[in-house]
Amino acid sequence: MSMDRRRFMRLGAGAAIAPLLPGCGGDGKVPATGVPRSDFDEDSTAEEVTEGIDLKGKIAVVTGCTSGIGYETMRVLARRGCYVIGTGRTLQSAQKACSSVIGVTTPVQLELSDFDSVAACADAIRSLNSPIDMLICNAGMRGSDYETAYGVEKHFVVNHLGHFILVYRLLERMYLAWQGRVVVVASRAAYRSAPEDGIQFDDLRMTRDYSPGRAYAHSKLANVLFSLELARLLKGTRITSNALHPGVIDTNIARNVSVIARGAFSAWTSMTGKSIEQGAATSCFVATSPLLGSTSGQYFEDCNAVTVTGGSHMHDSEQASRLWLASEELTRDYLVEIKRPDWNEFENGIRKKKE
Repeated sequence: MSMDRRRFMRLGAGAAIAPLLPGCGGDGKVPATGVPRSDFDEDSTAEEVTEGIDLKGKIAVVTGCTSGIGYETMRVLARRGCYVIGTGRTLQSAQKACSSVIGVTTPVQLELSDFDSVAACADAIRSLNSPIDMLICNAGMRGSDYETAYGVEKHFVVNHLGHFILVYRLLERMYLAWQGRVVVVASRAAYRSAPEDGIQFDDLRMTRDYSPGRAYAHSKLANVLFSLELARLLKGTRITSNALHPGVIDTNIARNVSVIARGAFSAWTSMTGKSIEQGAATSCFVATSPLLGSTSGQYFEDCNAVTVTGGSHMHDSEQASRLWLASEELTRDYLVEIKRPDWNEFENGIRKKKE
């Protein structure tokens, strides 16, 4: 028996699940121009979109590999021959996840709410002295109570600033790849539920009109705009940056909400959402598809690039540039100088030992 969202929301569980669902704004979407179209859609799985792709010799970093679409992304990439560096909030959880997949993996601890942990994670990855072909920023949080960290609302810190630092510190290793790809897992909440005026530059603590859903959507808009500005800054290099919505999926991202809300959300996604295998498809497609070697600065849903129409800020280059500068200011003590490597110092992507 099918049940549409409106009918479901009239049921008793609707009140509990409502904060977890993106709003229904007036924005629409159309296929992005100038981007190759794939034959994949919302029903495609991560295994299907990577079928026939040989990733031997490639290295990927997947944040949040311990469960959900992060785990499935790691599993499928490793199955295709990729060496995957998987991160978890604790080293033990990352080790457990990495050891359970077939392929070559390395666990690393990453707690995105702790900038010292982010810097240590990046340094550990850099110490491997290898190029990075794929950096998949998948980890995230969806909280319930109002919290701050580093003087900023916590969703913004975890979902945006933590990954901002990680990418910043790992870009040198991506310059050494034949074709590096930064993949940012965002959400359609970025255009359905984010503040109408976009990033709240004058109130990053979100002291006005706070709600968990609004804060989450705000951080997801930051994800999209970060990817957009990164693509602009990397223009002319072999590194691309794209953002995506994985779909509505029952994962541990809702672990911080009430038991009732989680139960209702699980029931709803079982009827109308994607499976974890389908949810990881767009991440794997954007990270590996030969079609997308020169595609950058795009936003993807269901394995295809789309342009969001209406009044959202999804393609707002001015806000994207301003966000980058604000993020640099907020994380200044944890950043490193971004510079392209001197190719004379490297051989086959590895820095030569000094005589």
